[in-house]
Amino acid sequence: MPQTADLIVENASILTMDPDTMRAQAIAVRGGEIVAVGSNKDVAGLKDSGTRMIDAGGNSVVPGFIEAHMHLFVGAAEIDHLQLSGIRGFDSLAAAVRAYAPARPHAKLLQAQWADYTILSEEERITRHHLDRIIADRPFAMSAPDHHTMWANTKALELAGLLHGKKLGPGNEIVMGADGLAEGELREGEAFGPLLNFAGEGRVRLGLATGGKPDPSPTSDEQALDRAIMKRGLEWCARHGITSIQNMDGNLHQLELLSEIEAEGELLCRAQIPFHYKNFMTPDTLAKASLMADRYNSEWLSSGVVKVFMDGVLESWTAVMVEEYADRLGWCGEPLFTQEQFNAAAIEADRRGLQIAVHAIGDGAVRSVLDGYEAARKANGKRDSRHRVEHIEVTTEVDVPRFADLGVICSMQPPHPPGAMNVPLEPIISRIGRKRWPLAYAWRTLKNTGAHVVFASDWPVAPIEPIRGIQAAVLRKPWAEGLPDQSFSLQEAIAGYTVEGAYAEFMEHRKGSLKTGYLADIVVLSADIEATAPEVLHTVLPVTTICGGKITYQA
Repeated sequence: MPQTADLIVENASILTMDPDTMRAQAIAVRGGEIVAVGSNKDVAGLKDSGTRMIDAGGNSVVPGFIEAHMHLFVGAAEIDHLQLSGIRGFDSLAAAVRAYAPARPHAKLLQAQWADYTILSEEERITRHHLDRIIADRPFAMSAPDHHTMWANTKALELAGLLHGKKLGPGNEIVMGADGLAEGELREGEAFGPLLNFAGEGRVRLGLATGGKPDPSPTSDEQALDRAIMKRGLEWCARHGITSIQNMDGNLHQLELLSEIEAEGELLCRAQIPFHYKNFMTPDTLAKASLMADRYNSEWLSSGVVKVFMDGVLESWTAVMVEEYADRLGWCGEPLFTQEQFNAAAIEADRRGLQIAVHAIGDGAVRSVLDGYEAARKANGKRDSRHRVEHIEVTTEVDVPRFADLGVICSMQPPHPPGAMNVPLEPIISRIGRKRWPLAYAWRTLKNTGAHVVFASDWPVAPIEPIRGIQAAVLRKPWAEGLPDQSFSLQEAIAGYTVEGAYAEFMEHRKGSLKTGYLADIVVLSADIEATAPEVLHTVLPVTTICGGKITYQA
């Protein structure tokens, strides 16, 4: 006699993402796995008095969303910061900051997120003098949406030891004024790192800053505080239908925190944490990445990935281009690794059987990463490595076919293109230049070559909601006549957050689809997503998130 189910979702419009059986009405779960997918009648026999029943009311049920590129620890810490999305003009900025400051009387550093590069106007760049006019008696700093630039007032610069500048590594800059003092704009992590350390967020940023563990080790109280931050992030993910996280910064500290949370029975999402390889490291350091991969390799908590940053971002001219910037002649950006450095790291990581994921935004950085992956294949032989390039905001015609040829995953973010989800066109399109526009954010172009394209938010760089990302992919429109259509269909966009996310993690045999024997990672939505007009897709919300057969969020 068949065993009964722990949980059944019935009366649903199930989009399984399984090409063999794309639709169903009901799904049954036992022991953390899916045991039946079919009609209400097919599944009814698995019900008994102990089965938890969820009536979807005819609404959509989809596989749990896989967030394939995010920054969990940082994002969780920033949830309580001032959010400036949609704020435009000096007066609006001043009003927001002055309303926020009294609610944080004990904050060492008042922090804001999502300050557009053009928050004042498309012509005027913000400086410490603007911020001093808003708030001068308390240290204040705000971050661009991409998290690669911060702006600080004079008080913050003084207290962090940055007002008179500082020697920095390649690709980092403290913008200096004619008076010999910092202007307030800090480009890349080495430049604004002292600000965050002053704020007491050094441990949160270590996965990005150094890839190392906290030194000295956290006290028990500090460890508890860090766990609480992580839990807040996991709850935020579950609330938005996310059941798996592929983090894009990491260190052993993050893995230990998540392991402690798992031991408490409160790990609400499956999580993969990489080893962050920095340009001051040498290839023998990758032994630590192998150690992390060996120690953490379960379906709930894993490593096995090496994360690298090759360049910065377009907005601050720190992305690396093949040819000079359209609006900064003679400047192509400065790579964080020489080609020889990156090739050596890629060859060693690949030899160890580790997956590599590299932040590369400019077409020069993208080419450099592909060259490194080609060098690794030549040195070690061809294998199913599924190495990744993160972002690919600009590429070249010559490099487009290389992704599929090398088996490289294109990890891209629907919320990022100019014009998407309130992202302003400027300054990005002027940085890129008209000649490069056709191959900017070229999701469809890359997908048409046969390359795997996986979607994500890059939270907290963009809002975390996968459904808003799906909407952005479906509604994508060219910003000028004659540019190719890079939009995705609804099913392609959903696959980018489910099927392709599982593939990117070598887990397509266990998740990303709803089929018998797969992990019970499921999201019940508030409407029929396939019957919803694209323009209002953002109104469709997760009402129940199920991870490993357990309800992790319910509206």
